[in-house]
Amino acid sequence: MNTNENRPPVMSRRELVASAGAFAAAGMIADVVAKADAVVAGVEDRATSIKITSVTPFPLGSKTLIKIQTNHGITGWGEISQLPPKTVIALLESMYELLDGENPTRVEYLWQKLYRAHRDFRGGAFMVHTISGIDMALWDITGKLHGVPVYRLLGGPTRDKIRTYPSAKAVKTAPGMPFPYSGDAIDVQELVKRVKDARKQVGPDGTVMFDCHCQLPPPILIQFANAIESYDVLWLEEPAVPGNIEVFKRLKQQIRIPIATGERDRGIWEVIPYLQNNCVDILQPDCGHGGGISQLRKVATLAEAYNVPLAPHSILSFLGQSASFNAVATIPNLLIHEFYPSDLQGVLHRKWDVDKDGYATLPEGPGLGCDVDEDKLVKLSAEIGMKYKWPGAHYKDGAIADY
Repeated sequence: MNTNENRPPVMSRRELVASAGAFAAAGMIADVVAKADAVVAGVEDRATSIKITSVTPFPLGSKTLIKIQTNHGITGWGEISQLPPKTVIALLESMYELLDGENPTRVEYLWQKLYRAHRDFRGGAFMVHTISGIDMALWDITGKLHGVPVYRLLGGPTRDKIRTYPSAKAVKTAPGMPFPYSGDAIDVQELVKRVKDARKQVGPDGTVMFDCHCQLPPPILIQFANAIESYDVLWLEEPAVPGNIEVFKRLKQQIRIPIATGERDRGIWEVIPYLQNNCVDILQPDCGHGGGISQLRKVATLAEAYNVPLAPHSILSFLGQSASFNAVATIPNLLIHEFYPSDLQGVLHRKWDVDKDGYATLPEGPGLGCDVDEDKLVKLSAEIGMKYKWPGAHYKDGAIADY
């Protein structure tokens, strides 16, 4: 009887070492896979289980900053611009009923939910300005959740920097006051002088823009536009009050200087007529007025189809400006971007900079790329709070004027 038949085979030293190494490697691989699965599970859990728990407004006169909090401790910030704070607070309180408990990373879904919530409320400045601030905050949360700048979630940057104005070589001038329906020669001369002075300031290689502010009715505007052709103005901005496409068509037929508009047009629906009727050369959507990051990018796509560049309007603080920069970093048809420094008395700390030539770096860090000093914000809000003054533009004779 062979007593070795039931014994395990004898392994050589080399085979023992190789076997041990294989078992160790398998164990290491299993450990790595387990840890990777745990990380993935954690990310997925945070992305699917994150919920909105509160929305807090901080009124600052004509601006209101908003804070959206979540159950995972991630906070998003947005800016609502050019609305009376009493109106903003009431709208936010009502709109929160549609946001409470929702997943903030469903940005487009929540945008549609707010905009289409009531068939008689959709559109209009009060609603869309408020949605704009909420949209910024939702993107801020989503970027922070995934640890990347918002523009990384939007397809990545199409450029390395963003040209802004005003700068040493790009300035914009304006009428300074509302003009009556028809202008005398002296009125036209005064307007021409503003353009002439701006051209002298930036030199022959600089950029000059003229913002009509809807203060020049068609007769004087046509006279003025014909008188400044030799000064190579990049655009005439807001030549007419939005809403009457026939006026824009009339102006476009008689003015050879490029026409720009869009800061008071909200969402994709209000810019379509300009493009379809070929009556503007440059679109100027405002991230804080037209629906936030989500709508600004859609407007850019519409404009791209018509080969119309974007020169976004902006009188936003560093917070809203950061949101707009994240949006335009991803579009192919950017011309130039408006920018006026505003950190709200040290409340905001941007993660981007603008060089001497007017070029801004792309926002850094997760989210929008702008930090908020909440302690200073609370103090500043207590000081400014509900203070708001309506513009109340008039002509010299006391009649109400457009602005």
